Amino acid sequence: MNEQVKNIVDGVFSISQKSFCKIDGLLTLETFKKGEIFIQNTKHNEKEYFLLDGVCKSYLVNPDGDEITISLFTENTILSPQSIRTSKNISNLNFKAITDITLASMNAEAFENLRIVNREIRNFGNAVLQNELISKVEKEIGLASLTAKERLIRFRRKHPLLENRIPHTDIASYLGITTISLSRLRKELSR
Repeated sequence: MNEQVKNIVDGVFSISQKSFCKIDGLLTLETFKKGEIFIQNTKHNEKEYFLLDGVCKSYLVNPDGDEITISLFTENTILSPQSIRTSKNISNLNFKAITDITLASMNAEAFENLRIVNREIRNFGNAVLQNELISKVEKEIGLASLTAKERLIRFRRKHPLLENRIPHTDIASYLGITTISLSRLRKELSR
């Protein structure tokens, strides 16, 4: 777990082994089965997460009871930072395991305290926040300015082979289209 988390951290912003040891001391391993909700909207959550294995999503439920996929996360990534996905430590989103997943988690307040006293960890944390903002803005711009076909092509570039691992309903929801439209686009692009 330790080396894998270090690689994830360094992929965002390289930090020294000495600084990483401070993060490593906070980490706990967690596993969830496919379909389990591990962060629940309106419930207390005070953790930061590294996704070590599997695929999960953040989502909301619309008034019709449909799950609307906000983000998809694959192994070796960092989930949306706690400061962005919560208000006063209450989650604004649901997070569900789409496959069996393994996470390394840590207390968000303890991590924030490390950010205050350690410049490398602060820079890493800032890079995570910046990447999250960039990802959200890119998705927003894509939904507003790209065709469904262009969004699917962009999705495939960003998440190669993910279409073969998760339900197409999650992908369609993420792209802002119906599953029927996704099926048509997939057929069109396979020609």
